Amino acid sequence: MKSIFDTVSYNCSKIVTESYSTSFALATKMLGSSIRRDIYNIYGFVRFADEIVDTFHDYDKEKLFNDFEQDLHNSIEYKISLNPILNSFQQTFHQYDIPFELVAAFMKSMRMDLIKKQYNTTAEYKEYIYGSADVVGLMCLCVFVKGDKEKYESLKESAMALGSAFQKVNFLRDLKADFELLERSYFPNTNLLELDEASKKRIVDEIKADFASGLEGIEKLPSEAKFGVYTAYKYYNKLLQKLQKTPPLEIKNTRIRVPNYQKFGLLAKSYVNYKLQLV
Repeated sequence: MKSIFDTVSYNCSKIVTESYSTSFALATKMLGSSIRRDIYNIYGFVRFADEIVDTFHDYDKEKLFNDFEQDLHNSIEYKISLNPILNSFQQTFHQYDIPFELVAAFMKSMRMDLIKKQYNTTAEYKEYIYGSADVVGLMCLCVFVKGDKEKYESLKESAMALGSAFQKVNFLRDLKADFELLERSYFPNTNLLELDEASKKRIVDEIKADFASGLEGIEKLPSEAKFGVYTAYKYYNKLLQKLQKTPPLEIKNTRIRVPNYQKFGLLAKSYVNYKLQLV
């Protein structure tokens, strides 16, 4: 029965989420049960694409990515795929009528990671952020609002800002790996070899502005989505606070983390704020 295969596909996406990101998996568990599965499905898809360009150094990444992209198109056209991650994603894609241009923009940014190492202009940087992060927020928003187009449009800018903030925090946290292992530099007009406090402050202030816009949208989300998204917001905001207090030299040489005990503490505080309707 296909229903068994669909269940297996969903379970694969859930396993991918829990295996690759404990923080995102924790936030997803806080979503309402009716939408949780679909966020796992979206994460599984974007994670696999990202893994191809970031991790599989001993293989022909371009061929793997081309094959994955073709399988993606086929899964959307035929509404099935023997790749369980794509099979689960196409179900969510069709169920919530996710615009294909969001998927195309994401794949375009992932393909840029195959060939582009330096983002020298603000325009290039914004284009990459839009495709790699903003559209993921918009795909999730399609699920959160369950087809309510008016609600989607009213929350669109905030969802993009939150996606941008999450991605930029990741960039700042992963400076060492991106620069040394992948030879990538995302922040324009920033010399990572000579990262100083002023440059770091400029990046942090930019992220804070994104968070402020994103929080406005969180407050207006449907109840099923609000607590989970707020939990993710609190985690990434905590990570940003740690990065803000960390000297630039340490950021360049160490991957800053939020320990698990602090994550669970953030979860408890988020729950209290949510129950007290402070968000």
